[in-house]
Amino acid sequence: MVRVRSNPAKLKRKRRMLKHAKGFWGARKNLQRTTREALHHAWQYAFRDRRERRRNMRQLWIARLSAACEARGLKYSRFINGLKKANIIMDRKTLSELAIHEPKAFDAIFDKAKALAPKV
Repeated sequence: MVRVRSNPAKLKRKRRMLKHAKGFWGARKNLQRTTREALHHAWQYAFRDRRERRRNMRQLWIARLSAACEARGLKYSRFINGLKKANIIMDRKTLSELAIHEPKAFDAIFDKAKALAPKV
């Protein structure tokens, strides 16, 4: 039986790893084992932080909406409750963009939500 050597496949695998590690500092960019460990950590952080970025953006939109609602005399939670009762289906991102860039349109939505919001 002929002996099979893995040189081409091994070299291709190594080059692929090193290509992904471009820009890393020190041995992390050119030593195979260190590069592999660094890349696995980097990919774990990237996966985790994509979700964290979504959480942070939602917090930002809620903070913006809360500020816009407080300025118009209604709490954020009551505003959201009023939106649900008025069957206005808009996400927080769109609402916060409206509050910043189109205040007249946001005021129209706000008035509908405020009319149906619980009174205290």
